[in-house]
Amino acid sequence: MQTPWHAGRHASISARLWWWPWLLLAAAFVPILASASCLPDADADIVRLQELISKDATKAVRQAQGMLDTLQRESASASSSDVLHTASRIGALYAVEAEAYSVLELRANARSAAEKGLALVPSQHDPVHLELLMAYASAVYDSAGIAAAIQTIEAARAAQPPGSQADTCLLISRGLLEHRLGREDLAIVTVTQAYHASNGSAALSETHVMAADALSTVMRSMGDYSQALALNQEKLDWDSDHGASMSLSASRFMRGQILKLMGNYDGAINEFEKARTFSASLGDQQGIAFAEQRICEAHIELGQLTPAQRECTNALRIFGEARSVDSLKETQVLQARIFLGLGHPDVALAMMNEVLDHGGDDVAPRIVGSMYEWRARANAALRNYKDAYADLQEYVARFTAANDAERIRQAGALRARFETDREIARNSSLKRELENTQEQSNRQAQQLRWNTVVAVAGIWIIALLVYFLIANRSYRMQLLQLASQDALTGLPNRRRTQELALAALVLARSTGKPLTLALIDMDHFKDINDRCGHAAGDHVLQEFARAGREALRETDILGRWGGEEFLLLMPETPVELAIASLERLRTLVFGIRLPPTGSDLQVSVSAGLASFDDNVKSFEDLVARADAALYRAKHDGRDLIRLCEADFMSTGARRALRLTSTS
Repeated sequence: MQTPWHAGRHASISARLWWWPWLLLAAAFVPILASASCLPDADADIVRLQELISKDATKAVRQAQGMLDTLQRESASASSSDVLHTASRIGALYAVEAEAYSVLELRANARSAAEKGLALVPSQHDPVHLELLMAYASAVYDSAGIAAAIQTIEAARAAQPPGSQADTCLLISRGLLEHRLGREDLAIVTVTQAYHASNGSAALSETHVMAADALSTVMRSMGDYSQALALNQEKLDWDSDHGASMSLSASRFMRGQILKLMGNYDGAINEFEKARTFSASLGDQQGIAFAEQRICEAHIELGQLTPAQRECTNALRIFGEARSVDSLKETQVLQARIFLGLGHPDVALAMMNEVLDHGGDDVAPRIVGSMYEWRARANAALRNYKDAYADLQEYVARFTAANDAERIRQAGALRARFETDREIARNSSLKRELENTQEQSNRQAQQLRWNTVVAVAGIWIIALLVYFLIANRSYRMQLLQLASQDALTGLPNRRRTQELALAALVLARSTGKPLTLALIDMDHFKDINDRCGHAAGDHVLQEFARAGREALRETDILGRWGGEEFLLLMPETPVELAIASLERLRTLVFGIRLPPTGSDLQVSVSAGLASFDDNVKSFEDLVARADAALYRAKHDGRDLIRLCEADFMSTGARRALRLTSTS
């Protein structure tokens, strides 16, 4: 059968013939999980199966396949008058099958089932045809396929009465497709229209919840997390009240995504674990894999690489067995980040090369830019500066072309309009308001496209000029200026640490809140290097960085200041609490083990503390005070913490004292 999507899908056929069929977006970008049927069928058996999807999609697939086998056998001997009714019922069962496969993230199966049903039910006025269209659209994730799907959805909408349930369901489907394309400025208008059109009607209550779920997804990608959480709560309440276990797993997953984007990684892990528990109880392996993939990502953000590697490894196994190319490659990016953090950039680069083997054409467009960014980091860590620079150029070009900042600004204005509209949802003029907003959005989108063309052309010209300038210099020097992270420890390097410290100092000066700075030095580090080797010395520095992440707060700033010296900045922290934090760190440092050649050595640190007050004139002044206190800690026997004294001596005097002591 030649469906309206075949032309669009042809462009991505090579990707689907690769090892894995398409599944979900990632992002940042994250999968959009399917809900139950938007248009309930008149047949009681079909309605029962539609309701079963949100509770146990696997069971719904099995029962639908059993009924399909029976109907197809009966249709062979049916009279001509019964053929049309039988075809419609078979089409409805294919729609159930496609929707259930979408919930189970088996996208290729969902597309196949929808295509079979569309061949039997071709009329755009038939609700079964519309359910099949929406089921197919929910399983399309390549750019060409999405564009073709939007056109087909709009053609079907033109045949529906405005404001009807069918029209509203098609609006939700179109809005999610626009979201997958990264067009939040269009998606917010489309899904908001569906949300209002379904509000206040008991017959459309479930459709309204579906619109709320879709709107939560769009709000999340726009960065409006409070609205996204409120809308997600509507879906959670509905799922709980109706015993929809499968949908409840998806809703918990989406809530975890929102919390992760808010930086609440512990809360996100809690929600993902709940989603995994629901999926495990239903035997939903794909649901388990997605939950573990996001738990892995949250652990990475927390710097907990060992549990992250365990979760990602299991997710890779499940996605590999299911042949889910998008999800598999997104998880490989997370694995590459882990190997980069563990000091194995060669492994990370090999993995990123595999991810980008098709130049990003076989994954969702919205996540390709970040893939180039992480490959650039791996190349930079291996000193492949030319390749790293090329990847950075690709990342910048994709980011600029998307013009995300302008779209988010425009979508934010529309969201503010939505907030007002939500208060007057029952106003009779709401529909005209939304139509005007749609027209204005189309004009703005057209203007934005022209602005993007001009901006991209200008950026390419600038990039060409910059390239000619940079070609006369060393790639290494350019990348070192861009680098902000110490390659060995993963901590901010000196330049980045100083930037963060200066910002914290300005904030402390303006707010009057306490600020404490510490300089920390590894004791007898030269002896460790001489006795145990430089590899052991590198291991000690890496373990110290790990101990710092464990002992200190998220608001504290720990950076490598030079060699075996580190700078710690503790905003809103008086000296007493700072000492307690350093004591925790010292205790963890004692646990760092050395090779047998250093059995008589003990890893320890000395620290000098200085607090910000009115007498501190600059950042350098504060560092000098802490440095003087550090010197006293070293002079007094090491493995000590010392405070800056009130009668702080000048830098010159301190240096002179050091020289005298050394000689």
